[in-house]
Amino acid sequence: MTSKEIREAFLSFFKDKFHHIVPSAPVVVKNDPTLMFTNAGMNQFKEIFLGEVPPKYPRVTDTQRCLRVSGKHNDLEEVGIDTYHHTLFEMLGNWSFGDYFKKEAIAWAWELLTEVYKLDRDRLYVTIFEGDAKEGLERDAEAYDLWKNHVSEDRILLGNKKDNFWEMGETGPCGPCSEIHYDMRPEEERGAVRGQDLVNADDPQVIEIWNLVFMQFNRLKSGKLEPLPARHVDTGMGFERLVRSIQGKTSNYDTDVFQPIIQFIADRAGTKYGADEKTDIAMRVLSDHIRAVSFAIADGQLPSNNKAGYVIRRILRRAVRYAYTFLGFKTPFINELVPLLAKQFEGVFDELIQQQSFVQKVVLEEEVSFLRTLTTGIQRFENYVAEHTAIDGDFAFELFDTYGFPIDLTGLLAREKGLEVDMEGFQRALQQQKERSRAATAIDTGDWVTVSEGDETEFVGYDCLEATARILKYRKVTSKGKHQYQLILSVTPFYAEGGGQVGDSGMLVSDANEKIYITDTKKENGLTVHFVNELPPVLEGDFKAVVDKHKRLDSESNHSATHLLHAALRQVLGDHVDQKGSLVSPDILRFDVSHFAKITPEEQKQVEDIVNAKIRENIQLKEERQVPYQNAIDAGVRALFGEKYGDYVRVITFDDAFSKELCGGTHVQSTGQIGFFKIISESAVAAGVRRIEAITGSKAAAVIREQFELVDKMRELMNNPKDFVSTVEKVLNENQELKKAIENHIREKSLQMKKELEEKVEQVDGVNFLSLVVDLPSIDAVKTLAYALKGALDNAFVVLGAAIDGKPSLTVMISDDLAKERGWNAGAIVKDLAKDIQGGGGGQPFFATAGGKLVEGLPKAIARAKDFVK
Repeated sequence: MTSKEIREAFLSFFKDKFHHIVPSAPVVVKNDPTLMFTNAGMNQFKEIFLGEVPPKYPRVTDTQRCLRVSGKHNDLEEVGIDTYHHTLFEMLGNWSFGDYFKKEAIAWAWELLTEVYKLDRDRLYVTIFEGDAKEGLERDAEAYDLWKNHVSEDRILLGNKKDNFWEMGETGPCGPCSEIHYDMRPEEERGAVRGQDLVNADDPQVIEIWNLVFMQFNRLKSGKLEPLPARHVDTGMGFERLVRSIQGKTSNYDTDVFQPIIQFIADRAGTKYGADEKTDIAMRVLSDHIRAVSFAIADGQLPSNNKAGYVIRRILRRAVRYAYTFLGFKTPFINELVPLLAKQFEGVFDELIQQQSFVQKVVLEEEVSFLRTLTTGIQRFENYVAEHTAIDGDFAFELFDTYGFPIDLTGLLAREKGLEVDMEGFQRALQQQKERSRAATAIDTGDWVTVSEGDETEFVGYDCLEATARILKYRKVTSKGKHQYQLILSVTPFYAEGGGQVGDSGMLVSDANEKIYITDTKKENGLTVHFVNELPPVLEGDFKAVVDKHKRLDSESNHSATHLLHAALRQVLGDHVDQKGSLVSPDILRFDVSHFAKITPEEQKQVEDIVNAKIRENIQLKEERQVPYQNAIDAGVRALFGEKYGDYVRVITFDDAFSKELCGGTHVQSTGQIGFFKIISESAVAAGVRRIEAITGSKAAAVIREQFELVDKMRELMNNPKDFVSTVEKVLNENQELKKAIENHIREKSLQMKKELEEKVEQVDGVNFLSLVVDLPSIDAVKTLAYALKGALDNAFVVLGAAIDGKPSLTVMISDDLAKERGWNAGAIVKDLAKDIQGGGGGQPFFATAGGKLVEGLPKAIARAKDFVK
């Protein structure tokens, strides 16, 4: 079977078992502060497992793209080295939400593997949870008895809590699991060592392919386990490992999932896969990493220097390093793999082929940038080893942290020079960084405390800014030593941060008129969470939930303006423009779009004119709720890449022929409420992405007023001329001419001073020595004088001090021949002399400068200069 047939067979099998096939969630996670990336198939169903939202379907199945490169599930450094770890991988899964349980899950898993995929029954082993006395958990006897219907008891192995008790995190749903392992060793090896002895022993040919998790407990903050109100099944099968098992390969990379890309790389590198271990590893790294990088970018996460963006940049740079070091690619190449990958996943994950051009350009720009950095880092390494006999751990960490060098690359470069790397020092520096990072982001979240009955919050914020609500539950949250509380309300008019729009703030007012301020509102796993600094004195009863009206209205103006802006940009720049991110706050809107050139002032003006024309038209908002997703897409409504949409969506339209988008944010009722739109900046935010910042309404009016006031003040300073622009140009031209006259005067003064100073030159050991403080107004004037003296004197050693704008400076000039013959270095000399003026500096062997803080130290520095000549 081909990999495509294997994937289709899985989904068809469970569809026949009455499972609803759902699309993969984006690999980039939103609305979950505990995750950067989707790292398991169950992530998109987390809120169902937590009991925060009801399931739409009792049974579902899918293939989910997952990324494991951060946190607990971090396989990055193993990728390419072994044959079965990946950064991005597909996880095939089937779920039951309070429907079937262990009996059906085990029977169907066995049926699919042995009857559909025809895997050798004699090579399959299963594990079950052995129990844990400390937790008071018994052995999973139910699973054991069910497996006995399919396999012999000697193939049912007991696993400890680490291997066979699955937990979502430190708290939350959990339960025993049953893993299925497959032994792919040759017959002669299987005869020598039992497969049972190699299960979970890191043998590359005896691997886990499927994990059946039986969710039946909830882990509290205290560590206590309590039964869930409904039992669930959560299974995950690694697609790449499954394909390897069915196709009878010894490596995931030998399957048709990876071989087309690997062969393309080999051809371009002029090598052959399987010929050399180092180049094989490099090709595996490239074929894996391009998948992770491409899908992350397609799902909305651009490479950057922080958080999730840093992880993606690190993966791409690891690939570039392997391509550069082991495959000889000194120019960008990895981006050429994107079209191949997009074609491979067409019909499975179409997000990539739909954005192929954009993704490829982003990868190309990142490659170009890092190849420059890599060259700089290698030069830094060469300079370091020229002066050291070993590689210090802190320096190795600097290469890792600043230049993106993995420690193995530093080790490789070091071995070529016959040097060793201080690995203990490197690990120490790395650990310190991790601890700083953990301390900066550590959040201690308590268990939810129930106040009133109810599980769901009704959001009424599209229609009103006030509502009567009860507190359903609360919990305490501690971050950086500060305490806050989070509340869940039965009804809320508060919009939770999402789609770029900031969350609402406001207050809760009790019947006794006690006011508790809500500082922010966010979404977490389907819950609308309200942040407060203190709890109400009495938690029970009704509260009036009141949104800050002015903040909400200003946010609505900016949000609606982003929709108009998006449409205007596509009209002016072209249909390739897509939204890549946004921030909508009461004060400003920020809008990121895909475009590979600067948006010119003229283009910005055209965009502004279009948006303001739409504002003046006072277009009425057309809002449609609960529209079937596919109907909306078929009608031409714009959706954002990287967003996870449900079966039903909300459509926001401002003129059917102008702007129609899927959006969950709040908006003005008519465009006239926006008032006025003004772009205040345009810049590059990442490769292929431009950022526009703009203001609307009262903020725009205030900026315009400020500009008029500034122009009025300038007119007054110019005595209110009729032609203001011509007058300003005239003043600027006159100022430029005066500057040139002053510079010429200073230059002449410097040259006149040169003649005077030549008479003060001393002969010291065959050197024309001059050292004194001069009265000149600029560094350039001192430099001109120093070069003039150098041209007039043979074997010159000149040190000039000056006080410029109240700050001391030193200039050292040495004749080229003299610097070479005597081994003098002006940079080192000026650095030493600068100690007397509490400063520092440097430069070339024949010319250097320094600045400082202590003017009074100039005479001492000038006097010490002769010591270097003597």
